[in-house]
Amino acid sequence: MLAAGDRLVARLGLTSARWTILGAIVQADRPQPVAWLARDLGAHRQNVQRIINELHKEGLVAFEANPHHRRAQLVVLTDKGKRAFEAAMDSQAPWINRLSDGLSEKEMQTVQRVITALRKKLEGNDLNERAV
Repeated sequence: MLAAGDRLVARLGLTSARWTILGAIVQADRPQPVAWLARDLGAHRQNVQRIINELHKEGLVAFEANPHHRRAQLVVLTDKGKRAFEAAMDSQAPWINRLSDGLSEKEMQTVQRVITALRKKLEGNDLNERAV
């Protein structure tokens, strides 16, 4: 899925990871610092910071002063970032429709339940600690 997402948004200068982070910024109720975005994504802050820095260099995000924390700046989308995210989402709609073509509503609901169950397990347990 990640490789397919990368192919889908490559023409926009994005990757699945960049697209995901832009989406997290869009979904947030208000501008957030990198650490909060990382938490919401279930990702390591350092990885999110690296991608945010790349997005900043390309003018897709900007930093604003955080009134609650001097060093933890808030991340916001620029107009260019908004356009890139919207273009990615516009590309995604027909792609996901083709991907799901021929699947029944019941099959799609099953997929959603399985993914939700796996996500809950992954968020609740560090399965790597149990690996032998």
